[in-house]
Amino acid sequence: MMFEKYDAYKDSGVEWLGEIPSDWEMISLKRSIDGCFNGLWGSDPKANHDDIVVLRVADFNRNKLVIDNSKLTFRNIKKSEIGNRLLKKGDLLIEKSGGGDKTLVGCVVLFNEDYKALTSNFVAKMTPKINVNSYFLNYFFATLYANNINYQSIKQTTGIQNLDTNSYLNEKLVLPSLYEQEAIVNFLNQKASEIDQAIAIKEQQIALLNERKQIVIQKAVTQGLDPNVPMKDSGVEWIGQIPEHWEVIRSKFLFTQRKENSKKDDVQLSATQAYGVIPQEEYEKRTGKSVVKISLHLDKRKRVHLNDFVISMRSFQGGLERAWAEGCIRSSYVVLKPLKPIDPDYYGYLFKTPMYIKALQNTSNFIRDGQDLNFGNFSQVDLFIVPLSEQKQIVEYIKSQLGDFEKHLELLNQQIEKLKEYKTTLINDAVTGKIKVA
Repeated sequence: MMFEKYDAYKDSGVEWLGEIPSDWEMISLKRSIDGCFNGLWGSDPKANHDDIVVLRVADFNRNKLVIDNSKLTFRNIKKSEIGNRLLKKGDLLIEKSGGGDKTLVGCVVLFNEDYKALTSNFVAKMTPKINVNSYFLNYFFATLYANNINYQSIKQTTGIQNLDTNSYLNEKLVLPSLYEQEAIVNFLNQKASEIDQAIAIKEQQIALLNERKQIVIQKAVTQGLDPNVPMKDSGVEWIGQIPEHWEVIRSKFLFTQRKENSKKDDVQLSATQAYGVIPQEEYEKRTGKSVVKISLHLDKRKRVHLNDFVISMRSFQGGLERAWAEGCIRSSYVVLKPLKPIDPDYYGYLFKTPMYIKALQNTSNFIRDGQDLNFGNFSQVDLFIVPLSEQKQIVEYIKSQLGDFEKHLELLNQQIEKLKEYKTTLINDAVTGKIKVA
């Protein structure tokens, strides 16, 4: 889509801004707001009149630049301590502390809610001045963030970034008339909504594809490939019917615990639901998250061999994790090694099926997710033995089927990324005057 340009431009004097419309004003960000006030965390809620919503960075919807109200936190804060921290509609909230090696701190979102709230101590509130449209300023902060301008005002400690708001608010803001601000906001609100809807549709398509992919896997690993093979009742609730020639077995007779101590030069591994058990350095490259490497008590860590399986606290939610490398892992994890010849791909698929995960969950009386599972829990979930040659055939079939799924998923994810990039570019161009929408 082609957009008009303004009649005349002038040099902003700011490298990343470039030229701006000649009649737009340039001011510092601090001149567009009435102060920047840190929040409070308070104490545990007491179900009395001093309980109030305290908004955290976790409540930021970074895609839509607003507050996510799905998991609000109540804290107990005396009215005498609230002062000028109480939020009102149109206030902007800025993340002051957080981020990571590859995640920039300083995200800003709009508060436009009816409930009483204030910010946590890692978030500050900013109230736009009367001549500044809150939405416009919110979009401009999003442009600063997208252009990594925040980096110039970051003081970093180990793994945590702290934004120096005094420095950051000295950055320049280009400000059109209030009428133009409102016109730009109306344009961006409509376009952003359309783009968000398009993204949501593609995310729904991804969810459906993943669901269909999981059905293909689950059917193959629990029923085999021959639709005409005689079936029998396994006698195990979570398994149901299986091919007649498959055998049910107690899991402790198929896998046992590996209890080897780590070696001095073992690679330190991370157990992840998304990637399995992989070297910590590889995990950091894939996610951009830092992992604290343990230099003490390495002798107490457990040794893991290639194609072992690991039970971690996340296994309660996402199944067992397969080891893709050899090394060592935290002593609180359970390492499983096979007692019989198996195809690790086959059991890698099986241990991630929703029906197996549910059976694993049923072995516990946990009050909350995230508590440790142990070998006893694993042993309570019976398994079945499939002839090794058939395991390999099933794995080949699944991989052949997943290829098409993965192509479609990759295409949809690429389309989503392009839509997000377009949205970012559109916001940038509108609030800096590169295109005329009024």
